[in-house]
Amino acid sequence: MAVILTSCGTDADSGYSTIAGIDYPTLWFLVVGAVFTGYAILDGFDLGAGAWHLFFRKEESRRIALNAVGPVWDGNEVWLVIGGGTLFAGFPVVYGTLFSAMYIPFMLFLFALIFRAISIEFRSKEPMRWWRQTWDVAYSVSSILLAVLLGVVLGNVLLGMPLDAQHEFTGSWLSFLNPYALLVGLTSLALFMMHGAIYLSMKTQGRLFVKVNVLLKRAIIAFVILFILTTLYTLLYIPHLSDDFKGNAALFIVPTLAVLSIANVPRHASKQQYKRAFLFSSITVGLLLITVAIELYPTVLLDSSGMGNNISVYDAAASDKSLGIMLLFVAIGGPLAVSYTAFVYKTFWGKVEMDEFSY
Repeated sequence: MAVILTSCGTDADSGYSTIAGIDYPTLWFLVVGAVFTGYAILDGFDLGAGAWHLFFRKEESRRIALNAVGPVWDGNEVWLVIGGGTLFAGFPVVYGTLFSAMYIPFMLFLFALIFRAISIEFRSKEPMRWWRQTWDVAYSVSSILLAVLLGVVLGNVLLGMPLDAQHEFTGSWLSFLNPYALLVGLTSLALFMMHGAIYLSMKTQGRLFVKVNVLLKRAIIAFVILFILTTLYTLLYIPHLSDDFKGNAALFIVPTLAVLSIANVPRHASKQQYKRAFLFSSITVGLLLITVAIELYPTVLLDSSGMGNNISVYDAAASDKSLGIMLLFVAIGGPLAVSYTAFVYKTFWGKVEMDEFSY
């Protein structure tokens, strides 16, 4: 490790070691962002598929939709666990502040995760109609709640929260239910429902395929409208988020590519090129989160009290040695996680085929 740190060099300003001129806290910021982006892309489509679940009236249609995500949903959520672990390991101050401040939203998120998991597993255990309908409702409602809560958390991170000099939250949890956070929550839900409808289009056929296509068109319209509203709200009422873009015009390439990616989703969906539509939907999720990272960096949590108690990557980062060791683990474990995920999706690719082992 000492050899690696010496060869990589040290940033004189931050005091942290560097790799290719990028200091360790910034690298870890990129790692955390990449993991949560992977989670948003992967779990985003099955949350979206779950949000559509009650729109399917027939028992067979619901089973097919459930089995479309059945082989992969739990693997997708592993990325959330990895994301929480990387956040705790790399930025313990942010982890402590964020999770203590948003204790109630995160507890709701945890309960929704639990109910969603048991809904998928319990639904097929009994044949009674009331039993299956109960778990159908639990599955769909928990999927919707998860998508909205993810957006609410993101909205509050962008908006900022009141922090004192010790980086402790000084506000009320009800303040998290502000108009901007709720708008971001609804936008996230619409994005995931569009993402999920595209995935279901690739996995279904027959009358259910036709139904999903109708829902996809509605999701695209809803997402575009909410995306425009969120963008306008951000530009008009949260101007500090655009400061980096105003200071460096080259950064506008990221939101520009995001808009072009969004435009390609309906273009390919209308031609029934669903693999390409899914690709651009995934790229859209990634580019939007990259835009968020640009808006925040080097700050991780903004102080909305006006006292300047922002938490930057350098305020929040673990020690230089800890970050260096963990980056080695990332270099080894990252490719393994990506390879495993790719293998699972390749194994279960194609249309859903029901058998005796299906949900």
